[in-house]
Amino acid sequence: METRSIAVLVHPERAEALSAAAQFTARMQAAGFEILTFPDDVDRMRAAVPGARIEPADAQAAELAVVFGGDGTMLRAAEWGQPLGVPLLGVNLGHVGFLAELETSDVHSLHQAVISRQYQVEERIVLQVQVFDTEGAPKWQSFAVNEVSLEKLARERMLNVLVSVDEKPLSRWGCDGVLVATPSGSTAYAFSAGGPVVWPAVQAMLLVPLSAHALFNRPMVLAPSSEVQLDLCDAQSRGVIWCDGRRTVEVVCGDVVLVTTNDRALRIARLSEQPFTTRLVKKFDLPVEGWRKRTGHFDAH
Repeated sequence: METRSIAVLVHPERAEALSAAAQFTARMQAAGFEILTFPDDVDRMRAAVPGARIEPADAQAAELAVVFGGDGTMLRAAEWGQPLGVPLLGVNLGHVGFLAELETSDVHSLHQAVISRQYQVEERIVLQVQVFDTEGAPKWQSFAVNEVSLEKLARERMLNVLVSVDEKPLSRWGCDGVLVATPSGSTAYAFSAGGPVVWPAVQAMLLVPLSAHALFNRPMVLAPSSEVQLDLCDAQSRGVIWCDGRRTVEVVCGDVVLVTTNDRALRIARLSEQPFTTRLVKKFDLPVEGWRKRTGHFDAH
């Protein structure tokens, strides 16, 4: 019989994440599963589960990755799991998460669901960013689950950015930066920048200017097949590209930044259907009962 393998990926600092992961790992180990974890967490996990056979999850795939942490830990896990096509199942600790939504109160039955494969997998759009230097040679590339952001490097100087969509110039902005986001990222940085909330099942890309000094500076929703090109137009401008706030490279005038959708989606595993509307209401504490009921004031009529 073939040995089944699972990745157990943990928040790097939170003790409650390690405790919950250790309990789950012990149960999966008893069920005969091979356990993988982040290479720099192997010793920590082995100490938390004495006698467990835990190996580093380098380029080795698993049937599922259970992630104990929050959306930040899910983004870290995506760096390993997305290229390999491994589904990520997030166990949320503390705050309401959009990527990690399983609550710790459900952990006691999690091992049975994983053993019997009682989960569904959905796919999310992922962005691909490529940077080319002034000679047209490849300079850097990465992927992004939430967003790719081009931001100014010098606080006192705005960026002068020419934005093109599908090889056609769209607008030239004097701005703090430009975001290209996925529907998953619409509730992250793009939300703070005034972008729309987009349901995860929608196939789209978001283009959001950051503090653009222009008459036309509204967020835009693009087709998933679109190509966004960003060019720094000022010889004095220096910018920085961020992918999910985790991977970064500096860019200068003459560099070309291309953003498209990645060929491989991010796979998210869920134990049950929790509508995005429900998560949105919880995350932002939306007043679905109205302000009168919340404050105790009711109309007498």
